[in-house]
Amino acid sequence: MQKNYDANDAQPFARLSEGEGAPLYEVVKRHISESILQGELPAGTILPSENSLAAKFGVSVGTVRKALAALTTEGMLMRRRKTGTVVTGWAPLHNLSHFFQYFRLHDKTGGLLQSDTRLLDYQLSHASADEAEKLQIAQGDKVIRLKRVRRVKGIAAMHETLVLPSARLVDFPPADQLPPLLYRYLFERYDLRVAAVREQITAALANEEDAALLELSLPYAVMVIDEVSFDQSALPVILAHHRFSTEHFMYVNEIR
Repeated sequence: MQKNYDANDAQPFARLSEGEGAPLYEVVKRHISESILQGELPAGTILPSENSLAAKFGVSVGTVRKALAALTTEGMLMRRRKTGTVVTGWAPLHNLSHFFQYFRLHDKTGGLLQSDTRLLDYQLSHASADEAEKLQIAQGDKVIRLKRVRRVKGIAAMHETLVLPSARLVDFPPADQLPPLLYRYLFERYDLRVAAVREQITAALANEEDAALLELSLPYAVMVIDEVSFDQSALPVILAHHRFSTEHFMYVNEIR
């Protein structure tokens, strides 16, 4: 059943903040796609007119039109004569523009899940030899080191360590201002789009840290993923170490 977007509903669209690093049409596209993936715009929702969206985002009509055209090509929206632009309810999980915004653990039916992220530790430190090699920087260069835990529907699902090259992220926010959606922040603030990931996946017995953070009873097996994320220029931007519990979830990685 189709539903017209109601301006009195919770607002999924808002004026873009100043200093957005990415091209504006891509930022608009990202905001609309997130609203669809998060369920704020369910299948059948009729979007406002291009003029109305342009006013809400504070951009030109041409920018909105380009964003809607891209989302239509990807299948998230469809254009209907007389009706307007309608949400299809289809999410291309393999598409990197959405893939890195959301958790790669799905429920047992394959449903896409969002996670709640809590920052455990934030350090400015120096790259080890191994980190420097993988990030293509010099040993001892400054890096930002983040330790986080993620929960899905209240269940501890993953903890991770992320290492980012400080020189590429000028004025990176302090711990109390760090947004939970890191990939989105890198995209919008620094115009760094994660375009590829190299993963190494193994299984391991849970250690004491796993047991504490993932609320496990030992012995227990966890999935371990070591990955390097590359931006649109093929430069490494994030070095990550993830440790998952898959008792309630399954890992999904689509390759097209």
